[in-house]
Amino acid sequence: MGRRVLGVVITVIAVAVSVVSSFYAFGADGYVPPDRNLHPTVLTVLSFLAAIGAAVMLCWRHQKPELVLGIALVPAFLASDSLAALVALAALAATRRDRLLWLAGALTYAATSLAVWRDAGWHPEVTIAGTWVPATVPGNLIGVLVTAAVLTAIPLTVGILRGTRADLRQRELRESALRDEMTRQEERSRIAHEMHDVLGHRLSLLSLQAGALEVTDQTSTSEVARTVRTTAKQSLDDLRQVIGVLRDGRDFQLSSGPAPTLTDLPALVAETRKAAVAVNLTVLLDQAGSTPAPLGMAVYRIVQESLTNLLRHAPGAPADVTVRGGPGGGVTLEVVNPLVPAAPNPGSGTGLTGISERVTALGGTVSAGPTPEGTFAVRAWLPWQPT
Repeated sequence: MGRRVLGVVITVIAVAVSVVSSFYAFGADGYVPPDRNLHPTVLTVLSFLAAIGAAVMLCWRHQKPELVLGIALVPAFLASDSLAALVALAALAATRRDRLLWLAGALTYAATSLAVWRDAGWHPEVTIAGTWVPATVPGNLIGVLVTAAVLTAIPLTVGILRGTRADLRQRELRESALRDEMTRQEERSRIAHEMHDVLGHRLSLLSLQAGALEVTDQTSTSEVARTVRTTAKQSLDDLRQVIGVLRDGRDFQLSSGPAPTLTDLPALVAETRKAAVAVNLTVLLDQAGSTPAPLGMAVYRIVQESLTNLLRHAPGAPADVTVRGGPGGGVTLEVVNPLVPAAPNPGSGTGLTGISERVTALGGTVSAGPTPEGTFAVRAWLPWQPT
């Protein structure tokens, strides 16, 4: 609001000064003492009317700088001053810096030189430029050209500086918008990873548990059904969280509560064992309680995704999960299971990609694939900086 008011004030001043300057040029051009009466000609009248119109057009110099400058040059090349053209030149320089600007600058310089030359030839009582332009012809010409160059350079420089500042502000706005978009993209990617890991694991368990209902006896059916119901409810709660994020942008948090850590690995393995999958967990960690949160969550998610792939592609096969390490040496984890000759369950292929992205983000290394021993192994190393 303050900048807009300042712009209006500057415009009013520019128009007013241009009008006053036009009146002065109109009166001084025909000044003949001692009668001190106006002696207008057709040319001076036309120049005066054109100068007034050019002064009024300065109100639109920022919207149509090329048009306003073209109109403002007309009275200067006739018999009036070039003040309106100089003001319009500053507006043009603020919006563009190409060949048109330099052409406009040259034309304005020529019009200003002509106006200064006429001013220097007025009567000594009214001339302005004549007070510092030498009376000799060579000196007069040099003085006019130097004076016109200075008068043209001032608005040109002011306009270029103003345009550069505007460009910098626009660049900052674009960079800010880009950073916001990158932040939103990172958040969407994080949500996608979390939902893939959590829902993928739970739905895989749900599929196996539902299949177990077909072969269980009557006495254990209720327990399996209860587990299926609990897993399905947790999955639906997480889906509602995602829908809420997409709908109103509220913070995303899985229904399972706080972010998982290394201490949650036994619960993850126990949940997998409920689906009749034999998982052997070995954890050999030094100062496990001081594990950084990003590191603990990454290890948990990698093991979770590896077990999810086991449930999908090798249902019923046992797995060995080993996590060992400590501060300074990093954390090494392995999830190994036998290869199953049966056709694998088709997946999206994003699980191993997500594992690789998590490891890379923390500066670690990862490998996943069949081994010569006839197993499928996911091996990763993650750095653990000592505190």
